[in-house]
Amino acid sequence: MARLAGVNPSTVSRALSQPGRINVKTEAKIHAAAKELNYRLNPMARALPTGRTNTLGLLIADITNPVIFGIVRGAEKAATAHGYTLVVSESQESGTVEATSAQRIQPSVDALILGTSRLDDEQIVTLAGTKPLVALNRRIEGVACITPNAEPGVDQALAHLELLGHTSLLFLNGPERSWIGRRRWEALQDGAQRRGMTVTSIGPNQPTLDGGHATLARVIASNTTAVVAFNDLMAIGLLRAATEQGIPVPERFSIIGFDDSFGSDFTTPPLTTVRSPLEEAGERAVLRALDLIESREPTAVDHELETELIIRGSTGPARSV
Repeated sequence: MARLAGVNPSTVSRALSQPGRINVKTEAKIHAAAKELNYRLNPMARALPTGRTNTLGLLIADITNPVIFGIVRGAEKAATAHGYTLVVSESQESGTVEATSAQRIQPSVDALILGTSRLDDEQIVTLAGTKPLVALNRRIEGVACITPNAEPGVDQALAHLELLGHTSLLFLNGPERSWIGRRRWEALQDGAQRRGMTVTSIGPNQPTLDGGHATLARVIASNTTAVVAFNDLMAIGLLRAATEQGIPVPERFSIIGFDDSFGSDFTTPPLTTVRSPLEEAGERAVLRALDLIESREPTAVDHELETELIIRGSTGPARSV
């Protein structure tokens, strides 16, 4: 390949393993030669002398959850831009399956990214001690983390509901051990108290369409005028259940979700939701993982990403109770 491209073998190595490190025209000639020769990198062979596979492992709880789409897209873009391959593993909401998956792929990747982890803090700390690791939507002492700041979005949501005349809210909580669920609940409690509003929580619930669907009877029994769900899937599940029973939304009660995940505006009415910057989170997780691999100062600082309210049709004026 070096002969065909008219360069030194070391230049070929740099072009293929460290994109952007050599002259653009020279790099283009090398890639053209590689294409002509049908050359493909063998990551396992490269790992023998270097200990690197140029592969990252992304562990997620539920691949059908639309919130994952943005995270994977952001992570994939960043990984590709830096010459890495992203491998995705799903645990189906099981901490046991996730732990097993992490152990299996750990030897084959340079770092792990926990997208929506169901592991406990101690398990994550142990994993981080054996392999570079970044956790999303989780804050753990001594572990690199990328998290959203729930407060701005929650404050905007409460201001929106207050303007519509709502004074009593219901929070549909998610998994019992969800760090982000606790943050959202705490932000709702603090913000509601400041505004003279009341908020109660029911849960834990499965963070799925079925999980939200199953809460309808409790929502009706609460006589609330506004519901805030742990995530968009639960909010959409509740909206579906209400529609099936002929209960109008937002006339009977308003619904707000979290994340602004793919499809949250496909419902009737479209879902009001607190948006998290999902693609940015995936991108920053990869950049932070690369910093850990290289043992360098972080280029993606562990700071919280901002959230914001996206107002659509599932919220409206409070009914008289």
